[in-house]
Amino acid sequence: MRYSISNTAEYGDYITGPKIITEDTKKAMKKILSDIQDGSFAKEFLLDMSPAGRQVHFKAMRKLAAEHPAEKIGEEVRNLYSWNNEEDKFINN
Repeated sequence: MRYSISNTAEYGDYITGPKIITEDTKKAMKKILSDIQDGSFAKEFLLDMSPAGRQVHFKAMRKLAAEHPAEKIGEEVRNLYSWNNEEDKFINN
């Protein structure tokens, strides 16, 4: 994958990658994979998406993510691009 990124990004990967992907990160990723493989993730997802679940958890997480300061800055940056039409990008809303 590194052939497709800049030298700066590649250098950053070598320097910062080990600081981010720690043994704890690897354990967490293995737990997530296990939840996918044993069906726990799908069960939780389908329950939340069901009429009974009413997407309560999903919508709460979406709202929280939308309120993050990075989203405000991201919106300002995206608005600088004249070709960008945000309305065309949403699905399943």
